[in-house]
Amino acid sequence: MKALVELIAKALVDHPDDVCVREVVQGRTVVYKVSVHPDDVGKVIGKQGRTAKALRTVVSGVAAREGKRVSVDIL
Repeated sequence: MKALVELIAKALVDHPDDVCVREVVQGRTVVYKVSVHPDDVGKVIGKQGRTAKALRTVVSGVAAREGKRVSVDIL
C-alpha cells in the first residue's frame, strides 16, 4: 500500500526524489504521511483539493478490498 501511495505521488510532482511516504499505525487505521518538495505541494493537493481527494479514494478502495482502514495526510 505504501508503494502505491509513493508511486502516485511521484507521478504527480516535478521533484520525485523529494517524495517521502511514512506509514504510521494508529489503532486499527494506517496513516500514510506524504511529504513533497515545497514547490510541489500544490500539485499533490490540486485545485480545491481534488487531486488529494482522488488519491485518498484510490487508496481507500484498495484498502477496503484488503479489509483495512487507511488515511492519507499530505504535509
